[in-house]
Amino acid sequence: MEARLSSHFHLQACLPNRQTANLRFPLVFLREPLPFFLLLVCPVVIVISWEHGACNFTQAVHQVAVFKSSIQPMTEELMGEASKDLPVSGDSIRRRFLNFYASRGHKVLPSASLVPDDPTVLLTIAGMLQFKPIFLGKVPRQVPCATTAQRCIRTNDVENVGRTTRHHTFFEMLGNFSFGDYFKKEAIKWAWELSTVEFGLPADRVWISVYEDDDEAFEIWRDEVGVPVERIKRMGEDDNFWNSGVTGPCGPCSELYYDFHPERGILDTDLGDDTRFIEFYNLVFMQYNKKEDGSLDPLKQKNIDTGLGLERLARILQKVPNNYETDLIYPIIEKASELANVSYALADDYTKMNLKIIGDHLRAIVYLISDGVFPSNIGRGYVVRRLIRRAVRTGRLLGIKGDGRGNLEGAFLPVVAEKVIELSTLIDADVKNIASRILEELKREELRFVQTLERGEKLLDEMLANALLSAKENGTAPCLSGKDAFLLYDTYGFPVEITKEVAEERGAIIDMDGFDIEMENQRRQSQAAHSAVKLAVGNGADLAENVPDTEFLGYDNLYARAVVESLLVNGNPVIQVSEGSDVEVLLNRTPFYAESGGQIGDHGFLYFNDGESLQKAVVEIKDVQKSFGNIFVHKGTIREGVLEVGREVEAAVDAKLRQRAKVHHTATHLLQAALKKVVGQETSQAGSLVSFDRLRFDFNFHRQLLDSELMEIEGLINRWIGDATLLQTKVMPLSDAKSAGAIAMFGEKYGEQVRVVEVPGVSMELCGGTHVSNTSEIRGFKIISEQGIASGIRRIEAVAGEAFIEYVNARDYHMKNLCSTLKVKAEEVTTRVENLLEELRMARNEVSALRSKAAEYKASIIASKAFLVGTSKKIRVLVECMDDTDADSLKSAAEYLVDALQDPAAVVLGSCPGEGKVSLVAAFTPGVVDLGVQAGKFIGPIAKLCGGGGGGRPNFAQAGGRKPENLSSALEKAQSELVSILTEKAS
Repeated sequence: MEARLSSHFHLQACLPNRQTANLRFPLVFLREPLPFFLLLVCPVVIVISWEHGACNFTQAVHQVAVFKSSIQPMTEELMGEASKDLPVSGDSIRRRFLNFYASRGHKVLPSASLVPDDPTVLLTIAGMLQFKPIFLGKVPRQVPCATTAQRCIRTNDVENVGRTTRHHTFFEMLGNFSFGDYFKKEAIKWAWELSTVEFGLPADRVWISVYEDDDEAFEIWRDEVGVPVERIKRMGEDDNFWNSGVTGPCGPCSELYYDFHPERGILDTDLGDDTRFIEFYNLVFMQYNKKEDGSLDPLKQKNIDTGLGLERLARILQKVPNNYETDLIYPIIEKASELANVSYALADDYTKMNLKIIGDHLRAIVYLISDGVFPSNIGRGYVVRRLIRRAVRTGRLLGIKGDGRGNLEGAFLPVVAEKVIELSTLIDADVKNIASRILEELKREELRFVQTLERGEKLLDEMLANALLSAKENGTAPCLSGKDAFLLYDTYGFPVEITKEVAEERGAIIDMDGFDIEMENQRRQSQAAHSAVKLAVGNGADLAENVPDTEFLGYDNLYARAVVESLLVNGNPVIQVSEGSDVEVLLNRTPFYAESGGQIGDHGFLYFNDGESLQKAVVEIKDVQKSFGNIFVHKGTIREGVLEVGREVEAAVDAKLRQRAKVHHTATHLLQAALKKVVGQETSQAGSLVSFDRLRFDFNFHRQLLDSELMEIEGLINRWIGDATLLQTKVMPLSDAKSAGAIAMFGEKYGEQVRVVEVPGVSMELCGGTHVSNTSEIRGFKIISEQGIASGIRRIEAVAGEAFIEYVNARDYHMKNLCSTLKVKAEEVTTRVENLLEELRMARNEVSALRSKAAEYKASIIASKAFLVGTSKKIRVLVECMDDTDADSLKSAAEYLVDALQDPAAVVLGSCPGEGKVSLVAAFTPGVVDLGVQAGKFIGPIAKLCGGGGGGRPNFAQAGGRKPENLSSALEKAQSELVSILTEKAS
């Protein structure tokens, strides 16, 4: 069917508020009549039916239809009168952006995970990150150009969230990318067409920035697009030149800004003025490679990398004052408002800011957990934990109690998260599938943090008490140090505003300069670690161009003839390598499996004929890795002869080790299936290792597995092994595999065609690894250990196949030796060991009692050394060393002495119970404590003199150290200070 744009017709449409609006649509003449055509324009529905080749919509128009290729551009007229009634949804913006570029030859690709396959960044912070290997030339492009709606996380400006109109931790970046296809002219023209035609932004409200030396971009905007010179701003390198790092791909940028206040005129305009402008579209022209000396070389392949902020464009099109009030975030804010029992519209700025923080953070938290990032104290897990804690404390500031619905022991984050999950369908459809796990994790983390928050409140009280006491003693103004305030902020989640408010109530101030220094130090570290995507062009890019992808034959063969394509020594290409050298060998084809999907690389040998019809081992292969896309790098050592580029070799995989890996890989699939069956479908893989001697499987779960559950899991797997089921492997489109229920491997990236490994009736996973043909080859399965490795992450280690036989034999050997030593049968070992432990416990108690009596006897002897201190109140003081008395006995001696000396009395004892060990104890009677002298605070500084520390209650405290040689001087110090303090207090 062909369509030719002819003219326009006008239609008076009835809008939802019973008003009318004049809508203008293009007319299209069709060569062939349509039986039925339906057009939806927001809530306005126009139906045009065809009868016998003629349209009955109006007698005035014959064989005319409204033309709609995917989504009609929003004309300025449509945006005018009817815009308030026909808002542009965030979902439609996303869809129309992708459709716009799809119609211009771009492949629409899915968003990558928030967990990047890139060691230089912690989280996915930009749309271009998934294409980094292509920009580097390490992998060939699969398509000439692409478009995505990428989920992103940035936390380097987290303190600005809610304070500004545009800062977020979670946001969507819409992007179009060219990999050596089109360049500057097309990117600029399409960006303008998308903005002013597709989305109908008034042309006179769009301003442009270009790099100060980029005359080409300036001329395209001025001469070909027609933007007036006064609305094109040349800007410096800091603003409009993109660098990936110190070296690597780089290039000038051009940015599109929307003007909210054109009435302010064009003189002395500043595009950085947030009250007037917002940057919504950034075009990066990646055309140079920056070398170490700072010089720029033109790239062989010029690329385009763009980013349009979805939330920013939604704000513009929906005509709201900030990104938070768009339909992408506002429903979440409304839910938080409901729980806080406040009206967002009537709230003050401080309350609105806190509601925005919750709206923003819950989006980031939900999508991070959905992508397998669970709260912990390291790495990505810490990012999630910190965001959760900020959200919890913000909820407390808003007055949300418990779950906000009357249950004071409940959690409110899961209630708000339900709204995020409800809105997630068009962003990531998989989120709803694991909703229960997300909500349970949020509940557990929130309730745990509430306890931490309460401890923080107590710590703040102690800090303020110390600050007030110190100020009184020194005659200065009470001040809480910036370091203490930052500790409360960073560790306990206390906003500095709350700390400041509480301090002022107690008559103290905060060292805000010190706090700002601590905050800036953390910000610098965060930005250095998370705010840049680093690219570098080196020998690898040249190698990827010169060496073709490796053909993998290892699914069906463990032996193959191949040609040496390249040799590397220390990462540098060489022509030949001699005996004794470590080498990396690149072949044109190989039976060796390269490490991926958790499975380690194969071991084996490369052989060649030395001319005497004898085969000799040339290279012993100990590892195989994938590099530069699909090039297999065989790492090994030359054992004999000389290997050269271009030589034909015979590649042979170690069959026994391959079988061990196959057994463990299939057993891993069975383990995941058993876990889902026994523990619950919400469990999912968080990592794995498939090696020759064992398997390791990490999964998301919130508690330790019960012994009964582990036994049930083992039983299921061994039953499936005994069923002798034939495995099935198929290659199919990714969409078909997901529809069939195949489980994706954690952290793996998949192409359009995927390999599916199925154990019929048990397991179906996307997997490129090697597997047994029949489950009976596994022979047996045994779990070695189950433990937690991070918050919400458990790890199972197990053995199968030959490793299972070795494990069982080793355990049997040790059990026989144990039976022989204990002189009992195997079934009697447990009872015998329990009896021995009980006997040992009783013997230790007897020894401890004897030591305590001996210590008390020593104490009775030294009690006479006590002396009196004070005038108005006589206090008996005793400070002594008790040689090698152990800590428990030292405690007994101190308790004996304070009873013997009677109140008021102060006792400090020390001993050296072993090499490199010091024990200290302080015991003060109530009469001493009432004077304000506390044992816990007194003993700590004394212990530091011995290289240790400690504390305790006001009346009793223990401490330790590592420097016995300092004990004598430490006790002298204790006595002099105790005498000084008590003399002052009791006079």
